[in-house]
Amino acid sequence: MPKYKYQAMTDAGTTVSGEVEADSEQAAKTKVAARGLIPRSVGAATSSADGKGAFSSLLQPKPTDEDLILFTKQFKTMLGAGMTVISLLDVLEHQTENQTLRQALATIRDDIRQGASLHAAFSKHPKIFNPLYLAMVRAGEISGTLTTVLERLIYLTTHENKVKKQIKSALTYPAVILVTLIGAFLFLLTFVVPQFISIFDGAGLELPFPTQVIVHMYNGLVNYWHLMLGGIALTILTLYLVCRTKQGQITRDALFLKIPLIGPVLQKAAMTRFASIFSLLQASGVSILDSIGILSDVIGNAAISKDFSILREKLREGRGISGPLRSSKCFTPMIISMIAVGEETGNLDEMLQAVADHYDYEVEYAIGRMSEMIGPILILLLSGVVGFFALAIFMPMWDLTKTV
Repeated sequence: MPKYKYQAMTDAGTTVSGEVEADSEQAAKTKVAARGLIPRSVGAATSSADGKGAFSSLLQPKPTDEDLILFTKQFKTMLGAGMTVISLLDVLEHQTENQTLRQALATIRDDIRQGASLHAAFSKHPKIFNPLYLAMVRAGEISGTLTTVLERLIYLTTHENKVKKQIKSALTYPAVILVTLIGAFLFLLTFVVPQFISIFDGAGLELPFPTQVIVHMYNGLVNYWHLMLGGIALTILTLYLVCRTKQGQITRDALFLKIPLIGPVLQKAAMTRFASIFSLLQASGVSILDSIGILSDVIGNAAISKDFSILREKLREGRGISGPLRSSKCFTPMIISMIAVGEETGNLDEMLQAVADHYDYEVEYAIGRMSEMIGPILILLLSGVVGFFALAIFMPMWDLTKTV
């Protein structure tokens, strides 16, 4: 997605600059406005002329989720203890291990010394602080409840990090089994099969069907390995380039949601993320229109993000939230119904939190079910591959012993 550089003003009149990813210049202006800034100039970002700086940035790792959670906890604790923002940033700069975050904190501290607001200073580092983080800081500054808002943000990010780790952990075991399956297949085909082919050819046996399949696979691998490698490389490159486009990302993420066992986990995780973030933004005083814009940036699924973009346009026309969501295939009837009730009663943030709590349980159940089913399926598949090779080898061996 193209990047756009912008210069904007905060509510306090301070000028800030940064970069956003967007489909067009107008979309970039909309994203800047969603961060609570007033766009002054927006233009396409050009590649950096400072090669040394670009190379240096590649060597510096981006802060992890744990780094940001720890920073936010420390920031909130020190702020609650009565320390000034400049003083606590000075302390955090010296004790933060991540070099990228440390440099950002030094810049933020200097900007605040020059009169910038906390939100404006944070906004200069969009690669570290996502739109949700920036919106929460802005809401906390405006309402004077920054420590309370940061406490909510800490709870949300900690919970999301936990869910992310659960999903990764659940997928690690099947991934190991899948790699083992591919490795066993290639080992048997490359090292075991050739030794028996020479024996069978010398005996002049009529090979059974399983053995013929294995022999043809071996011959294809030996004679056309360069074409296979080229085809695999071309396929990977094509998929990589396609997935860098907006439509490619939408198609990819939509397909992920349809994968058996894995798809339901991803959808439920997206729903709990949507409900949790939306509830947090509403409880912190962020407008519904800005909340949808922020959700579009941070939901983590391009297919669902596309629906948010459509929803945002319909909200501008004066429609409610629940109605446009009914046309989306990504949102469950439960979420739509709960949002409709929240709109009618004026308790949207409470209804969204109830939805988030429900889907937390759903995600844990779906992860457990996925782990229970994928592992045995892959083990069965691995056993089937090894068994097929054994059958292909021992069937002609049995025929050979009968001819002796």
